Amino acid sequence: MKKLLDIISEVFADTFASCGYDKKYGKVTISNRPDLCEFQCNGAMAAAKEYKKAPFLIADEIVAKLTEDAACDMFEKVEMVKPGFINLSLSQHYLASYVNEMSQDETLGFTPSGEPKKIVIDYGGPNVAKPLHVGHLRSAVIGESLKRIHRFAGDTVIGDVHLGDWGLQMGLIIEELHCQKPDLVYFDESYTGEYPSEAPFTISELEQIYPAASAKSKEDPEFKEKAHTATLKLQEGYAPYRALWQHILNVSVTDLKKNYEKLNVSFDVWKGESDADPYIPDMIQMFVDSGVAHESQGALVIDVEEETDTKTIPPCIVRKSDGAALYATSDLATIIQREQDYKPDEIIYVADNRQEMHFNQVFRVAKKTNLCPNTKLTFQGFGTMNGKDGKPFKTRDGGVMRLETLIQSIHDAVYARIMENRTVSEEEARTVAEIVGLSALKYGDLSNQASKDYIFDIDRFASFEGNTGPYILYTLVRIKSILEKYTASHGEATFSHTVNTKQTATEKTLMIELTKFNATIQAAYDELAPHKICAYIYDLSNAFNKFYHENNILGESDPEKQQGFIALLQITKNVLETSIDLLGFSAPDRM
Repeated sequence: MKKLLDIISEVFADTFASCGYDKKYGKVTISNRPDLCEFQCNGAMAAAKEYKKAPFLIADEIVAKLTEDAACDMFEKVEMVKPGFINLSLSQHYLASYVNEMSQDETLGFTPSGEPKKIVIDYGGPNVAKPLHVGHLRSAVIGESLKRIHRFAGDTVIGDVHLGDWGLQMGLIIEELHCQKPDLVYFDESYTGEYPSEAPFTISELEQIYPAASAKSKEDPEFKEKAHTATLKLQEGYAPYRALWQHILNVSVTDLKKNYEKLNVSFDVWKGESDADPYIPDMIQMFVDSGVAHESQGALVIDVEEETDTKTIPPCIVRKSDGAALYATSDLATIIQREQDYKPDEIIYVADNRQEMHFNQVFRVAKKTNLCPNTKLTFQGFGTMNGKDGKPFKTRDGGVMRLETLIQSIHDAVYARIMENRTVSEEEARTVAEIVGLSALKYGDLSNQASKDYIFDIDRFASFEGNTGPYILYTLVRIKSILEKYTASHGEATFSHTVNTKQTATEKTLMIELTKFNATIQAAYDELAPHKICAYIYDLSNAFNKFYHENNILGESDPEKQQGFIALLQITKNVLETSIDLLGFSAPDRM
């Protein structure tokens, strides 16, 4: 379906043209004075300069022409307001027909503006052998929403967690295991049998091993050197260490999947830095052979600064002086791997704003060396999640909070709110708290523009009032409750009825909010902006609740009018459910 604003603007553009003016002046916008009108066209003001004519005279011509034209049936009111504004309101009949058409469409009127694309979204980015912490929240939540929005728009999307599963951290873990459990067969050079299928450690043990190894490497040069040696042997394919590494991966990924599941976040592929490693030698050789790379203080670098840069962009180091690869090396090799595996039209990287320089360098090298000539590379940076003190969110003792602890804390806050009402059992309250808590967490994050920092306030996010996830869900649950009661007394068949062609004021306002759905999703898609969906469903929920409070839906005595109410509730429910699914959460049946 065409966006409502586009349809109205086309009518105005044609009217401007038929009156001898350029079509460009026919753009219509949503009114910034809803007390006066629903939409407005300010084109006469701009046209006045070009045509050397008073704007109110131009506006009068447009209004007169529209009034004569059949298109005026679209409008309930079209009037000129000096010095030359055109105020308009839709006819109730036309608005109803548009909403009815939306309700019959599988995508609720949303039609993507472009051709479907194949997209890789790189989000998550956890390191194996480490627990997820609050720093992993935004990448996972934003990336998951972008994946869902792109799929809704018809794109083929590959979500890749991109694990940190290679490099020195692996050598540190192996060497610390050697110290703690020297009798393991992996450290017996004379062992020739098959290696055990079960890991010699639990996830809890593994999460203790890495910090111990990291701390030891800073104080013990000999230990650090042994870890370097272990890393090298692992990367050269030494079988015992490869077996240990596979155990580390299996145990870590199993735990990561469990924790991401609590966030309703999933990935299509679980690749990591190790998957890119085989591509590095040939890539480095190509950089050298083509002459694009040169040595600088023993390291191999590629210049990426451009004449138009307003600030210094350092060269990208692709190989350290000791021959080791860096994150940039791995990310460049990963582009090659993705090109070969998926041939994507675009790769979107969801990462902390502080990595912007890194990705800028990587993208420039990729284009300069022709690694992905036809692939768009996009960095979607996000700001910091801060505590009420405005500083990065931490535990009370100043440590980095585990993500599962954060999730549990917001579940507990929502549970306490639910139990204040005591309308459900404790068991049901716990179940509902998990669903509503997830909405509080995700909506609290996604309602902010991704690139900006925000304050994580559990009390505010868990509130059932105001611009919060629980408020949105409470609205949706209210709608579901009304529909269930209506169905119980009237039956399912009545849901086929259309919305009312004659509406109350709040009924019409709700319909107008519904018509903004397709434009909102398109904007969220084009701008990688889930926060636009949050703002939309907050306005939609407000419009519904005003309608609910001013109209006796279940008590309406006119059956036809009541059926129109119910049809309106049904599409409002569908739009809200679709929207929150795009944000990555769902609604319970009761709250």
